[in-house]
Amino acid sequence: QVQLVESGGGLVQPGGSLRLSCAASGSIFSIDVMGWYRQAPGKERELVARISSGGHYYADSVKGRFTISRDNAKNTVYLQMNSLKTEDTAVYYCNVVPTMYSGRSYEYWGQGTQVTVSS
Repeated sequence: QVQLVESGGGLVQPGGSLRLSCAASGSIFSIDVMGWYRQAPGKERELVARISSGGHYYADSVKGRFTISRDNAKNTVYLQMNSLKTEDTAVYYCNVVPTMYSGRSYEYWGQGTQVTVSS
């Protein structure tokens, strides 16, 4: 079993910054894919950014403003969000696909953290 603990959401004015964190714990052997999704009211969940051995991915809407990074020693993924816009308002979820000591891989989701961009 894997536990994901997210932190860092909140209320920020347009143009401001926030940094989200997501720490994974449990019987994890390694983690390749780590990512962040978001879901705004009335909209589908969308991939915001992802980091893996294959590189980085960013949604077009956040390129140049958001940066995803990770600390492998801590099994933690971060999302630095700069120049925030009102349309970035959503619940943000981290997503990881760890390989367990059993050799199997599973997909896990964080509990979600609210990001509200408003003046």
